[in-house]
Amino acid sequence: MKVLLINGSPHQYGCTYTALKEVADSLNRNDVATEIYHIGAAPIRGCVGCGSCFATGKCVFDNDGVNEISRRLVEFDGIVVGSPVYYAGASGQLCCFLDRLFYSNYRSGKMDGKIAAAVVSCRRGGASTAFDRINKYFMINKMTVATSQYWNQVHGNSPEEVKQDEEGMQTMRTLGESIAYSIRNKDAGLRERVKQPEYERPVMTNFIRKE
Repeated sequence: MKVLLINGSPHQYGCTYTALKEVADSLNRNDVATEIYHIGAAPIRGCVGCGSCFATGKCVFDNDGVNEISRRLVEFDGIVVGSPVYYAGASGQLCCFLDRLFYSNYRSGKMDGKIAAAVVSCRRGGASTAFDRINKYFMINKMTVATSQYWNQVHGNSPEEVKQDEEGMQTMRTLGESIAYSIRNKDAGLRERVKQPEYERPVMTNFIRKE
């Protein structure tokens, strides 16, 4: 059992990392292996809607970590995505990364059934809208969203301040427990040979049509 935690902050060991590390430590205590992947501070290309990935199974842009993570998705039972809050939203770099990661895997089925969670870090406000933005990636890809005792957010302007957010850090630990529990349930279902869902082929309805 293994969970990938994506750090969408340009700061590798900043506030977002501090929150993700608390989740990871909780998972480790539950015998779930973890890997924290930092997307970095270099520019990340946005999706240009070329559709190449539908034919090739990978994004046409191959100079960042999107295709690397795509290739490795089979290794992970769960994905946690963390972001700082910028103007009440997730970081632009992270959104570009996730747009391409999820779009290029929309037809692959690699996301199906994985346990997912969003984590956001803010100085003061905007956490709920950033949290909502990230969760939408999971909810369009047949993933199971793990929950905690509160929305998954921490507050602080430095890692030291984040650690003083006792409720936020406890929320991270509870989230780790919840993810581990969900993964164990899924694993038990697989061992008991519980039949996995057989999904219909997606239908895309365009609301404006020419007669």
